Amino acid sequence: MTATDTQQGSKPRRPASGAQQKILAFASLIVLLMFFSVASPNFLQTGNILAILQATSVNGVLAVAATLVIITGGIDLSVGTLMTFTAVTAGVVLTYWGLPMPFGIIGAIAMGAFCGFISGTLVARLKIPPFIATLGMMLILKGLSLVVSGTKPIYFNDTPSYPALSTGSLIGKLFPSLPIPNGVVILFVLAMVISWVLNRTTLGRYCFALGSNEEAVRLSGVNASGWKVAIYALAGGICGVAGLLISSRLNSAQPALGLGYELDAIAAVVIGGTSLAGGRGSILGTIIGALIMSVLLNGLRIMSVAQEWQTVVTGAIIIAAVYADMLRRSRAG
Repeated sequence: MTATDTQQGSKPRRPASGAQQKILAFASLIVLLMFFSVASPNFLQTGNILAILQATSVNGVLAVAATLVIITGGIDLSVGTLMTFTAVTAGVVLTYWGLPMPFGIIGAIAMGAFCGFISGTLVARLKIPPFIATLGMMLILKGLSLVVSGTKPIYFNDTPSYPALSTGSLIGKLFPSLPIPNGVVILFVLAMVISWVLNRTTLGRYCFALGSNEEAVRLSGVNASGWKVAIYALAGGICGVAGLLISSRLNSAQPALGLGYELDAIAAVVIGGTSLAGGRGSILGTIIGALIMSVLLNGLRIMSVAQEWQTVVTGAIIIAAVYADMLRRSRAG
């Protein structure tokens, strides 16, 4: 892409830059796969590939939620603890109250949407900076998870079909040679739906518009605050899906779980080409970014790299991805 190409208007420039970033991210994923497959003969085994996809299902769903918020020019630090709180909600509904599984699923997603609605209201209507509002929500939800659960894990032993929500394989029953977990299928179906929402609906158009120039949206007579609240609520509902996936995979709601997941989700979003400044991003890029994070962490574990160094690598990737985004924006400007 030449300097002349980047000056031909904002509408054509964004897809070109986004396509370039997705190609770069996909190439990075291929390089990582090749490197770890050479470094360890166990990496490309079927069981390990399925483990990577299973891990990506949770982080990928959280990253999809984070993508919506970041495109608006905001940030959501509460996605990890919100995932935990929705998992605890499902545990309360199914184990403590003894209701059927559909009620637990609906309860978790509805609670996520409600918490997202609260975060969106704090940001859009009370004008609290997104970083502070969602940081506060992160701490509130962390505490509520411990309070509601009594600081103990909630097990789903009374709902034996619950683990199949994530670890079962409907595709594997039809095609035994493709034992793809349900959680992975849910991730990709959700990604396609949200991608359609972003590209084909009014909410998606306002999502990009708010990130590009919120004041212009407001001056045009659009209820910018209302749309922003709706986007945060949608992101919260998606976090509820992540809560269902992780709790079904563990067959328990772990109230102390969640912190740190927001970092992996944000890293996946930025690696996938979504700008932290808002106004640009794609779900496809986010999924590629989530796969990169899962492959990297899995490969480092297989190579017996210590946990603390895995954290160091994750932090370095976040810094590098943000810096690359800054360079892209400065060149485009």
